[in-house]
Amino acid sequence: MIVDLPDTLTAKVAKTLVMLRKQGDVGGTARVLTLVVVTRPGREERAITAAQEAAREHPCRVIAVVTGDPDAPTRMDAQVRVGGDAGASEVITLRVQGELAQPNESLISAIMLPDDPVVTWWPDGVPEDVSTTPLGRISQRRITDASAEEQPSEALERLARGWRPGDSDLSWTRLTLWRTQIASITEQFGVHTLRDITVQGSVGSPSTALLAAWLQLALPNVPVFMAEAAGDSPLVGVRFSRRGGDVELSRPRGDLAELYLPGQSVQRVSMPVRSLAACLTEELRRLDDDVVFGRVLTRGLAQYDRSSVAPSPR
Repeated sequence: MIVDLPDTLTAKVAKTLVMLRKQGDVGGTARVLTLVVVTRPGREERAITAAQEAAREHPCRVIAVVTGDPDAPTRMDAQVRVGGDAGASEVITLRVQGELAQPNESLISAIMLPDDPVVTWWPDGVPEDVSTTPLGRISQRRITDASAEEQPSEALERLARGWRPGDSDLSWTRLTLWRTQIASITEQFGVHTLRDITVQGSVGSPSTALLAAWLQLALPNVPVFMAEAAGDSPLVGVRFSRRGGDVELSRPRGDLAELYLPGQSVQRVSMPVRSLAACLTEELRRLDDDVVFGRVLTRGLAQYDRSSVAPSPR
């Protein structure tokens, strides 16, 4: 069921939820958190769809705040989705403008789940000093996406300057499968024979930078380089230059990666490109601090040379 509430107040939205619950239109599934999504007009449906998919594993109340023109007359239009139109969640969309275009706790307090954790997600980029924003202050977890910015590298640096425990970024979450495979490679071959490591991808990609920083932080005695790779993929591969033959993990396209080992035939490894919903689902699995990400962001990025090298032939 979808209920539209034009030119309304948050209190009326809360009353609508109570009414729908009494009518039996709101399911009885326990909600484990409130997920606040702060986005812009025209981008909200993609974010809401991802939140609904993530809610299949983490039932939650989704509050999507769509921020409009701050110079327009102050107004809020709301929409409530429950039942089959909301999946495993309740979705409340607040389209705000004027004085309400800078959302804060008072805007959503009446419709937040009482006593449950609050996670705020900014799918369109990285706010300045995210943890001190009005919604950031009330959130146990704050999720951003530096790759959605026009200048991703600058957004990553901005996030590093203001990082606080509880902050995370989807540019890091997209690296989970890469980090798992790389950990397996280093466990199999060890690190004592490594001469250097080259991360191949878009030098401007925050995921490429974070992976290189993670490797440099984990292996401080091994030089880590970045090489600009052709194509649209932000991250293409990682080459381990070592005595006895190089090892390379490459995924130039598609969901299959190729693992090149010295003296062996090419191995295919399943490494699907992660969807927005998959990344958000992973982030919601843990409400504690991502200590590794914090170290990579605040220490690792400063420890490696970001200058690009030419990719070498296989």
